[in-house]
Amino acid sequence: MQPLEVGTRVLCRWRDGKHHPVKVIERRRLHSNEYEYYVHYTEFNRRLDEWVRLEQLDLDSVENDVDEKVEDKVTGLKMTRHQKRKIDETHVEGHEELDAASLREHEEFTKVKNIATIELGRYEIETWYFSPFPPEYNDCLNLYFCEFCLTFMKRKQQLQRHMKKCDLKHPPGDEIYRSGTLSMFEVDGKKNKVYGQNLCYLAKLFLDHKTLYYDVDLFLFYVLCECDDRGCHMVGYFSKEKHSEESYNLACILTLPPYQRKGYGKFLIAFSYELSKKEGKVGTPERPLSDLGLLSYRGYWTRVLLDILKKHKGNISIKELSDMTAIRAEDILATLQALELIQYRKGQHVICADPKVLDRHLKAAGRGGLEVDVSKLIWTPYKEQG
Repeated sequence: MQPLEVGTRVLCRWRDGKHHPVKVIERRRLHSNEYEYYVHYTEFNRRLDEWVRLEQLDLDSVENDVDEKVEDKVTGLKMTRHQKRKIDETHVEGHEELDAASLREHEEFTKVKNIATIELGRYEIETWYFSPFPPEYNDCLNLYFCEFCLTFMKRKQQLQRHMKKCDLKHPPGDEIYRSGTLSMFEVDGKKNKVYGQNLCYLAKLFLDHKTLYYDVDLFLFYVLCECDDRGCHMVGYFSKEKHSEESYNLACILTLPPYQRKGYGKFLIAFSYELSKKEGKVGTPERPLSDLGLLSYRGYWTRVLLDILKKHKGNISIKELSDMTAIRAEDILATLQALELIQYRKGQHVICADPKVLDRHLKAAGRGGLEVDVSKLIWTPYKEQG
């Protein structure tokens, strides 16, 4: 039997035992005439792409892409249907700021996950996306990270030797927040360049849209940890430009998979806004947001704004809401419009805050996650340091 071509569409048995439509992204020969195939599940996000064996594929369902040139109406570029479909699919996944050529380049460069799993602390974690580790790691499927300094190694034995010598028990920065077992550390990318770069390599394994910053000098990293008698274990982080012309208060945000769905993402977002309040500025996250990032932000904005509207007596303007929350006026407007809580009357926006409607939206927005206890935040904005 001839091997399947790249671009073939077929049904594949997934981990739920059911068959789902996939597209073959890449193939590789194992031995003799046997191949395995790297597939993208077209119903799901790219984070679920994986290598599969032939026996997982339903060969009766095979469709080959016709390599016929079509013209994209938006860009005017001639491309194969296969390329166009790749671009259409990628557009769904948070790359709206890239042009068609850049999208093709992004897809080509990141199409196959290079690292399958990482070990970090007590967790072995399946990766989601490609990350551009240095060339000497090209042959590695698994990487072993020191959970404190984020040095990564090819073999478990190397990690064990490293752990005996590594004297760090927390991220290499200033602890700016401690409440119960939670601590937040501020790490300056200029002072801790290798840590910052290693954090970017690690984060890219779980963020599809992220640009890898080799120049970490311009960024501050806020690393959230769960602390116990063995040390402070990273659960997630956000990064922030030291000086942002566009008022961005957050560049990248990630909660590591073992700690997701516990309210940490919402905590990180809330924390970024508490820093903005301390700076006396309004803030907004850098675009584009990942699919999970956008959901988290929409939920945060909804809860914060509706809580205020529920308690507030009398009229309130978008400017006043912005001053109270440090949320940018455009984000407030977009959130209230999505909830159909704002009308345009006589040349101005009017907020319509029916208590029953507010309650319904608050219920739909879900829990607010962990609260930031502002009294435990001890922090000086960057411009005032030193």
